[in-house]
Amino acid sequence: MLEISENEAKINGTVPVGKVMVDGLGVGDVGNIVLKDRQHLSQDGLIIVALAMDSSTGEIVSGPEIISRGFVYVRESENLMEDMKYAIRKELSRLEEAHITDWAVIKLTIKDTLKDFLLQKNKRNPMVLPIILEV
Repeated sequence: MLEISENEAKINGTVPVGKVMVDGLGVGDVGNIVLKDRQHLSQDGLIIVALAMDSSTGEIVSGPEIISRGFVYVRESENLMEDMKYAIRKELSRLEEAHITDWAVIKLTIKDTLKDFLLQKNKRNPMVLPIILEV
């Protein structure tokens, strides 16, 4: 701090400083985890995997459909998108054969399958968000 009077100016203490995030209506209310997620999304993008399951049998009735945001341009990467769908279908078939219908296990399997596949295929690690619809 600089203290100024009529006769002199002198340094008198310090003021704490640092980065302050402004987000929406709040100031400084963005946590580290939120910032890490935003950085991850900005660098590697997002892949959403949507599928529909029969609530009584656990059988996959539709999908998987893949939506990519900030990862690859879909029209230029149709082969990659089809390969991702194939990898997911293969794992879902394995889960169906094992009679695993727990949504948490299915979602985790989809995440792990895609993360491993994409890391091997193009050395990127997008955020994977599986969505299971109950029909």
